[in-house]
Amino acid sequence: MSHLLNRDQILIAGCGDVGSQLGLSLVKQKHQVFGLRRNINQLPPGIQGIAADLSQPDTLINLPQQIDTLFYAVAAGARDESVYRKAYPEGLKNLLNALQQQGIKLRQLFFVSSTAVYHQEHHEWVDESSPTEPESFSGQIMLEAEQIAINSGIPATVVRFSGIYGPGRNYMLGQVNRGIGYPTDPIRYSNRLHRDDCVGVLQHLYQLSQEQTLAPIYLASDDEPVSLNEVSDWLAEQLDVEITDTSARRTIGSKRCSNKRLKSTGYRFKYPSFREGYPQLIQSFKN
Repeated sequence: MSHLLNRDQILIAGCGDVGSQLGLSLVKQKHQVFGLRRNINQLPPGIQGIAADLSQPDTLINLPQQIDTLFYAVAAGARDESVYRKAYPEGLKNLLNALQQQGIKLRQLFFVSSTAVYHQEHHEWVDESSPTEPESFSGQIMLEAEQIAINSGIPATVVRFSGIYGPGRNYMLGQVNRGIGYPTDPIRYSNRLHRDDCVGVLQHLYQLSQEQTLAPIYLASDDEPVSLNEVSDWLAEQLDVEITDTSARRTIGSKRCSNKRLKSTGYRFKYPSFREGYPQLIQSFKN
């Protein structure tokens, strides 16, 4: 493929766990990758750091001139409305304004969003065309930021990730290891995506964007929406522990995420379900 010969300049804003892994993967393909975050000494070697704060426009000066693609992959540091607002709509606006002021024209913008934008809670299937009327501030703010990306005048694609699990994300494992699981009633569907598939999806869509126009939105979630009690029971079996307490609760809704559009582009999941994704994590957890 001819595009692999191109050495693109890629900016990953909010270069945390997913962003850093994506950056390393793109560096391997000989692209030049810049990681923008407040603290750049945590960036892996190979990614060129840009120390800046997305909520402070005056720190977004002197951006690399030849940036071709922007991945906006920010994680809000706290579950707080003002933090979310700074991280998503305001941060994105500030960065897009800075790029425009510095005459930097992007070929493609990717905005990493989340399935918090969906309000459905009665086990409905949702996809990219499902209504989004979230009551939570996180969902509302995320939707607002999605619109900023889509209406930016730059070819933009929103990628909605479901619940990310993977290395270092051991909340549920820790809970089950203590004998705490989820009740069978009420049933609560959950949707997940392994960290490595987050990276895989973004890289796949990036490569696809070199050859065709992407859809404005992709929902990224593995092949198997599954009830939380099924996951906790399976984990207990793998960890060889007994669930003695089913008081774990999840207050947010119960929906099932369809990945049909994403899979129709040719993406194949490294971890199609939690059964493939968890064994390695369980091994590390036990050690």
